Amino acid sequence: MKPFEVIKDVYWVGAIDWDERDFHGFEIVRGATYNAYLILDDKITLVDTVKHKFFSEMIERIKKIVDPSQIEYIISNHVETDHSGSLADIKRVAKDATIVCTQRGKDGLCKHFDCKDWEFKVVKTGDELKIGKRTLMFLEMRMLHWPDSMATYIKEDRLLLSNDAFGQHVATLERFDEEIGVDEAIKWAKIYYANILMPFGELIKKKLKEIEELGLQFDMIAPSHGVIWRNPSKIVESYAKWANFESDNKVVVIYDTMWHSTEKIARAIAEGAATKAKVRMFHIRKDAWSDIMTEILDAKAIAIGAPTMHNTVFPPMAGFLTYMKGLKPKNKIGLAFESYGWGGGAAKEINRIFKELKFETMEPLRIRYRPTKEELEKAYEIGMELGEKASG
Repeated sequence: MKPFEVIKDVYWVGAIDWDERDFHGFEIVRGATYNAYLILDDKITLVDTVKHKFFSEMIERIKKIVDPSQIEYIISNHVETDHSGSLADIKRVAKDATIVCTQRGKDGLCKHFDCKDWEFKVVKTGDELKIGKRTLMFLEMRMLHWPDSMATYIKEDRLLLSNDAFGQHVATLERFDEEIGVDEAIKWAKIYYANILMPFGELIKKKLKEIEELGLQFDMIAPSHGVIWRNPSKIVESYAKWANFESDNKVVVIYDTMWHSTEKIARAIAEGAATKAKVRMFHIRKDAWSDIMTEILDAKAIAIGAPTMHNTVFPPMAGFLTYMKGLKPKNKIGLAFESYGWGGGAAKEINRIFKELKFETMEPLRIRYRPTKEELEKAYEIGMELGEKASG
């Protein structure tokens, strides 16, 4: 694949990973891209690199534009190796290039690579670098999603090279949002946000406010994953909504089951809730956890149920609860339910997680062995109550 000119003298030289399906536990069903950008100016500048196994693709794209040894600056917006994995390789070619990063970025890079002979330029929010007719301004993005993260803003072009912020995991030959469809791009961005950036909503709100106070305006946002936003207001508005945990009148029902008893309860709750609100239902061993968390992001209510095993929650559900707890959804109503044989314990553990997340909780629903018709009717009524709360 040839390099792609994003705007005049700014080129995409990244890589498309069609086969990737797992991003440190985040299931990605349509692969990924690793976006690196080459800026032609008096000082030739490369912004980010690619995963190590794609270095040869990146360097061949760069060679179609310029001799890589002429690169004078390599901007490392983020240490994580899907972005910095080819840094040592490109540094062997562009021997005199200066690495531009935050102080935490330098510390992290020097833990990943032998950097004793590398020249660094350490920057912070508001620092600028003149590379010719263009001025690069740097914006620290701490914990979005690593402490070292930053973005690079090309002032003259009002182009934000945002690294992980505003990204999506989707492998595509299209480079712009409207080429795959803006709504389609937002869909993939929502999945990405829900499974990577959800815990950092408060930081995102502060960063959006800081960007406004700095007076930065974007004609285009080019992240390091996925497509480039020619309609940046759409994704910025979406981030503001997601960071505030603005919710729809939606109930997400999540369950696992051993002998279908918990499944029957889940269906009854879902059918009851559907009389009052939108409902999405998931089986945690059959559905992708990433899809479940995407629906949880803007749901008002969540019902989670599992069988009891060894006096606690069924192990597969325990794994999902750990995943959910780490992503820290907020402003939810939680209903725990269980099927148990003798002592019980699943609903108690689920409810404990809800309380840790500061959810508003309903009285857990506990049903022994296979649910009777009357017990399923009770589950249906509880579902109606949950749906009512979600739509209230």
